[in-house]
Amino acid sequence: MSTAHFVLMAKNNAWANATLYDAVAKLSLVDFTAPRPGFFPSLCATLNHILLVDFFYLSALEGAPQSYGELDRPDVEDPAAMAAEQASADARLIALCEGLTDGSLTEMRDTVRDSGRVAERVDALLLHLFQHQVHHRGQAHVQLQDAGVKPPQLDDFHLEYGRVPSAKVWIN
Repeated sequence: MSTAHFVLMAKNNAWANATLYDAVAKLSLVDFTAPRPGFFPSLCATLNHILLVDFFYLSALEGAPQSYGELDRPDVEDPAAMAAEQASADARLIALCEGLTDGSLTEMRDTVRDSGRVAERVDALLLHLFQHQVHHRGQAHVQLQDAGVKPPQLDDFHLEYGRVPSAKVWIN
């Protein structure tokens, strides 16, 4: 897998998050924090989890690993503030991927787990992070629909056919 692939995945990730938060902005604070079906009890909790895990893996990938305990904080309940934090994390991820070399993909980075430090390959950490995002954005889709908001189309990014206009600005 080339470094260009990871850059494109990071851009896809940022676009999908921004698109999701555009839909979330239609909710009232009550609807955003209300109980919803899913692994996490609300859309607010789901999106806070995504952001916390991004911080966890970014810290490892940037060479300054932090544990979940060090990163843990009360849930952010303001969707606009969360959208800004997510956009910042996404920009960090894009910059990190743009700085990758073929050699750096196989370098090791530490994560800090409850059981101690665990060394992982950079490419594996990135693949896991992207998969984690997709997994939980799918849950957020269900929670948005439960709140009465049409979930946005998030899979028309890579192909020319069907690419939504908002995705085009991310493709270079």
